[in-house]
Amino acid sequence: MKVPAQQMMELLEELAGFSAPGPGVSRLLYTPEWLQAQKFLQERMAGLGMEVRSDRVGNVYGRFTGSKPEEKVILTGSHIDTVLNGGKYDGAYGIAAAVTALHYLRQTFGQPVRTIEAVAFCEEEGSRFPLAYWGSGNVTGLYNGSEADSCADSAGVTIASAMAACGLAGGPEDCGSAAAADSAEGAIPLREDIGAFVELHIEQGIVLEQAGLEIGIVEAIAGQRRYSVKVAGSTNHAGTTPMGLRRDALAGATEMLLAMEQAAIAAGDPLVATCGKLKAAPGTPNVIPGEVLFTLDIRHSEAEALEHFCSVLLAAFEGIAAKRGLTLQFTATLATAPAPMDTGLNQQLEHITRQQGKSFRRMVSGAGHDAQLFAPICPTAMIFVPSRAGISHSPEEYSSPDELAAGLNLLTAVLYELAYTES
Repeated sequence: MKVPAQQMMELLEELAGFSAPGPGVSRLLYTPEWLQAQKFLQERMAGLGMEVRSDRVGNVYGRFTGSKPEEKVILTGSHIDTVLNGGKYDGAYGIAAAVTALHYLRQTFGQPVRTIEAVAFCEEEGSRFPLAYWGSGNVTGLYNGSEADSCADSAGVTIASAMAACGLAGGPEDCGSAAAADSAEGAIPLREDIGAFVELHIEQGIVLEQAGLEIGIVEAIAGQRRYSVKVAGSTNHAGTTPMGLRRDALAGATEMLLAMEQAAIAAGDPLVATCGKLKAAPGTPNVIPGEVLFTLDIRHSEAEALEHFCSVLLAAFEGIAAKRGLTLQFTATLATAPAPMDTGLNQQLEHITRQQGKSFRRMVSGAGHDAQLFAPICPTAMIFVPSRAGISHSPEEYSSPDELAAGLNLLTAVLYELAYTES
């Protein structure tokens, strides 16, 4: 089957219009532009004949009910939020393709055997609040809802307050939900009705483009550890404090980060380690920094290797701190296990890709995705299409219409097999 891609491309452009001012697309969780985008999606899904609902945290679902509603749901989609000044494909592509695929299947083949559902998860990036996968995490059990009261953004606004501003703080009726099970008192009940989850996404890397391939079939998503690290020393005068008598928090932090880089290089692929944010206080040119806050993001596709690296690295940080007379505090902000994708679904994807005459490879995703949260609870698969120059999380993010259409056709074909065939 060849699915017309115009509807998907138009939907992508329309979603890109819901953005805060500035370069690229900025649609952070529970902001006005995020709320407008989710409401737009609900209206668009309803206009295409889907049954539409939204849960307590703002995940939006559009479905076509199957002739055998007692069988488990085939779910597809991605996340609606972006990073600050991001691109228009990350997350939104998987949603636009899901809506297009479901509409095409319904128009072409009628009612499915199994219910098919497109989802726009409210959040995945962790760009506004210091947690990620808030949308899919509330569905799969990573979160229980209590985090909303304690987790705050840089302005001190809690998730609970931001939800209330979007009309999501009350019972299910406040967010247009058709799911009476969404309790007004807290967590969303775990969904046990999902038979398979398939996520289509841009690669956000350069592997497919460099290899000249059209499709990536993800074998596993790397596990992640994220930490917030606080290094404390003594604030003092930059001109009057001898070098040997300093307790310079920034000098200690930089030694730690250099040690991290050296250890990551020695460990080799696929391990990666990054400090994405660093803040020194008091931040004055003639004052020795007495406190530094920085973040760590460490990833590997094998759980044992990831755990070992983190353990050894944090011990090395403690040694550096002790040597320099500094104190150290670690706060784990994210811990996700490596997530292998379903072997059977990947075989289906490979078979369809060959039938469609597309070039492909199996690969590991170094980036985290909603799919990794579904992998432990249902058969899960993930499809990649190339990203130009491997650029993502940037206004320069780009995948060509032909590349996006190839992913759409593969997604539609596998959804047909999962939702329309008897077996």
